[in-house]
Amino acid sequence: MRTPDIDAPKTPELETNQTKNGFLCLVSRMVIEERMPIRFMYKTVPDHLNDTGWRMYSGYESEEYLADELNNMMTAPVEAMCKADPTITDLMDYNAGTVWERPPGAAEDGWERVYDYIIPSPSVDVDITNDPDAFKNL
Repeated sequence: MRTPDIDAPKTPELETNQTKNGFLCLVSRMVIEERMPIRFMYKTVPDHLNDTGWRMYSGYESEEYLADELNNMMTAPVEAMCKADPTITDLMDYNAGTVWERPPGAAEDGWERVYDYIIPSPSVDVDITNDPDAFKNL
């Protein structure tokens, strides 16, 4: 089977059911505490066994708000989020790398696939070397 192009929509068989572990997602406090609707979400590689990788936002979070993830994001069961907003239920089967948005003014179930958003990933400071002498001091 040929690998699809990066920006081309993939078949449902290739896009779903690869990361089925976990039951939690990270949700913006604006969604949970201020009862704002979910308007933007993406799935990243899960951080741990209980994590689904889903990250859900109102779409109104500022850069400063997003930078303070420890204070402004909460864990929540995916099942509870799907009960609060049933329109996201079918999207939960998609794999890591999937991004969805619901533009203001769109129908309640008006989710659109986003292809040009780069999902943030943690940066890791690593020195790479092929010099065996560099390991003598470790």
